[in-house]
Amino acid sequence: MTSVTQNDIEAALSTIIDPHPGKDLVSAKAVKGVAVTADGQVTVNIVLGYPAASYLPALKAVIQDKLAALPGVNSVTVNMASEIVSHAVQKNLKPMAGVKNIIAIASGKGGVGKSTTAVNLALALAVEGARVGILDADIYGPSQPAMLGLSGKPDIAEGNRIVPKSAYGVQSMSIGYLIDDDTPMIWRGPMVTGALQQLLNDTAWDNLDYLIIDLPPGTGDIQLTLAQQIPVSAAVIVTTPQDIALLDAQKGLKMFEKVNVPVLGIIENMSIHVCSNCGHEEPIFGSGGGERMANRYGVEMLGALPLDMQIRLRSDEGHPSVVADPEGAVARRYRDIALRISALLALKAKDYSSRFPTISVVSD
Repeated sequence: MTSVTQNDIEAALSTIIDPHPGKDLVSAKAVKGVAVTADGQVTVNIVLGYPAASYLPALKAVIQDKLAALPGVNSVTVNMASEIVSHAVQKNLKPMAGVKNIIAIASGKGGVGKSTTAVNLALALAVEGARVGILDADIYGPSQPAMLGLSGKPDIAEGNRIVPKSAYGVQSMSIGYLIDDDTPMIWRGPMVTGALQQLLNDTAWDNLDYLIIDLPPGTGDIQLTLAQQIPVSAAVIVTTPQDIALLDAQKGLKMFEKVNVPVLGIIENMSIHVCSNCGHEEPIFGSGGGERMANRYGVEMLGALPLDMQIRLRSDEGHPSVVADPEGAVARRYRDIALRISALLALKAKDYSSRFPTISVVSD
């Protein structure tokens, strides 16, 4: 009888591609242990670096089938888990207490559906098993409270820290909770950036794996404050296929590059319109723009989302697509993109700042 070895098992695992990071399990460092007994009993421990509750069962079945087919294997035990860790941020900054990773969702231009995309991605990560928060960084035009169906003032915890409001398992904070709906924010830049920092730092975020920051459009004060003073693990750019939107999106991408915040990729929103009456599909904003931009700048095309009336209606009603129709085609797209984002982040450098003591020199 042919005996199977650990090398045989690892070689087989190296042929299984995880589509979310686009790497095999060995290269992605997801294989955390392989044990083989003399009588062909195999035990494998797989730990993904991102939340994947919907994907783990399917991946487990693929691994079991692949290994069971090897000569000399009599039984296969596959242990599956996800472990989310903090990843490196800008130099001279450390991850926030209570928040492992901050992901900025940005666009260079307004009206591309960035806020709707941000809230659905946050909800998708939560559905996949992560602890998630969302910070509405648009001080002038906050929209997240309405999209999450939330209103009213937040509670204040010990130490005058703001308790984030919660909906659908996602913690959230927005200036919209602190002002009346019809109150305009007639503030200059320094006041706006100060408000953003207070909303971020004075909120009692509860042990988050990911904090999604929904940025306002453009590359102004808010974006520069985030890039220079807030520990961001990565950014995602939302655009439409339209040339005008792509021009502005490119500026946002270049801004993050200049401040050493990695851009995980591009999301093309409103990529195709599907007629609700006849089903005819038409790229009314053009086609292929997100893909061309991703190729030009060497980043990933994370996914495309349709121009769908239900996405808008559900967000306006405070029930975004991911929770309103969790098994629908649109929700699946958001979940696929969320898995892709978190899996690509898992490949980035990890944060090791907590391993080193902070040294201060005090002169007599």
